[in-house]
Order: sequence, then C-alpha cells, then structure tokens
Amino acid sequence: MNINGVSKEFNVSKDTLRYWERIGLLPEIKRNASGYRDYSERDLNWVYYIQVLRNGGMSIESLIEFVKLYREGNASNEVRKSLLVDQRDAMLEQIAQLQKTVNYLQFKIDHFEDHTLNYEKEKLALDDK
Repeated sequence: MNINGVSKEFNVSKDTLRYWERIGLLPEIKRNASGYRDYSERDLNWVYYIQVLRNGGMSIESLIEFVKLYREGNASNEVRKSLLVDQRDAMLEQIAQLQKTVNYLQFKIDHFEDHTLNYEKEKLALDDK
C-alpha cells in the first residue's frame, strides 16, 4: 500500500508517517521500483500500534524507547510491559477524572431547574424592594 492509502486508512497525515519512519518508530519502509514507499502488512501493523499508543497519550519519547526495546528482543519484555502498564494506569486515572466531571455535570443538569427557579425567586425578591 502506498503512503496515500495508509494516510487515508489510518487518518494520519503523510508527514506524520514520514516523521515516524525518520525517528525510528516505524521500520524503514521498502520502496517500489519508482522509489515510492510500499507499506507491507507488517508496516501497517506498526502504524496501527503506534497510532493506538499515541492516541492513548504515550509520548513520542516513550514510544521511541518502547520501539528500541522491542527491537532488542525478548530480554526487554518486562520493561516494555512496564511501559504499557504505566500508560494504561495513566489513562485509567484520566478516565476517573473525566468520570468525576461527567458526574458533576450530570448533577448540574438534573438539578438545573431547581437552581434556575431559586435564582428567579431571589431576583424577584430583590425587585420588590
């Protein structure tokens, strides 16, 4: 698949794909006879994996470390797992904070009329004076 197809399929800009390759997040992409990038199934799996980790909030620096460790082989399994666990835990904390915010907003929505009526009553009481 060419870079245009990959860009559209994963909704990632071509510049981002080139950048990921340049900094080593993606393996060097093979070129066709015309010199254009030709992404293999394995390359597409890497694009997906990196996109998921980026969407999960993993920094570029952590991703570079993760990919470097991956390329070192099984000796780095525990360290790589630890990076994934840390990222998951950070996301779970974000989810918990978002859930608190959603709960608060739901409370405000559920009691919106009560607050509005009290404000209107207070306003009317001030107007009578």
